[in-house]
Amino acid sequence: QVQLVESGGGLVQAGGSLRLSCAASGRTFNDYKIGWFRQTPGKEREFVAATGRSAGNTAYADSVKGRFTISRDNAKNTVALQMNSLNPDDTGVYICAAGFWLTRSISGYTYWGQGTQVTVSS
Repeated sequence: QVQLVESGGGLVQAGGSLRLSCAASGRTFNDYKIGWFRQTPGKEREFVAATGRSAGNTAYADSVKGRFTISRDNAKNTVALQMNSLNPDDTGVYICAAGFWLTRSISGYTYWGQGTQVTVSS
C-alpha cells in the first residue's frame, strides 16, 4: 500500500512557473514508477510525465516537453514536477500515481493521490 499526497498547486499567470510535489508513504518508494496526470472537467485524465526509479528514466507528454521537468528524491520519498512557461491549457487538477510500469497509460498505475489544483490565467 502506498499513500500519495500532492502539494504546490495554485493560481499563476500565463508564462509563470509552479513546482508540484508528490510525497509518498507506505511501502518502499523505490519500488515504484511515479507518474503525473492532469484532469479537467469533461475531459479524460491526461498523462503529463513519469519517472522510473532512477534519474534520467523519464517520459513526457508532447504538450509539456521542454517546459516541465520531473524529478525524484528517493531519500525523501518525493517526486517533483517543475512546470515552466505555463499556459491556460495547463489548467487542471494534477494527480500523482504510483505503479510498477513506466507508462503513459492510466491502467499502469495502482495508487493515486487526491490531486492539487493548478489554474493558469491568461
